[in-house]
Amino acid sequence: MLIPTRPLIAAESLGAGLPAQLVAEAIGHGLVAGGAPEPDLCPIAPDGAGSEALGTLLAELDFDGRMRAARMVVIAADRLQERALAESPTFEIATRARQAGVPAYVVARESILQPFDARILDLQVILQAADVRALTAAGRKLAALL
Repeated sequence: MLIPTRPLIAAESLGAGLPAQLVAEAIGHGLVAGGAPEPDLCPIAPDGAGSEALGTLLAELDFDGRMRAARMVVIAADRLQERALAESPTFEIATRARQAGVPAYVVARESILQPFDARILDLQVILQAADVRALTAAGRKLAALL
């Protein structure tokens, strides 16, 4: 079995002006500029209907198969905070990555997550980025970790 080399970017919208597709593309551009292989872009636009709807969306995207074929998962999230984490795509994706043995990294517009909570989720690194330029720079930083 070959060791995966391609990163997977699971991106949510980071608010107005930064839709999930643009966020994934900006991080991906930074990864490639930093020397990483072309990433698998997986924009995620949850409808806010809870974990069941998120599970259905991830199944439709073949997320688990794509994740198992990835070297790492980069989760792009608008805001990381402990009290809103339980029903979030970040929590679900980080949990799936941990269970599959795939390292997970986060790029967030804002993070107030405590180090203990990040460790529980087995997040390797949390970077903050609030615009396209910062997302691309975060991608370059992540490429150095491959």
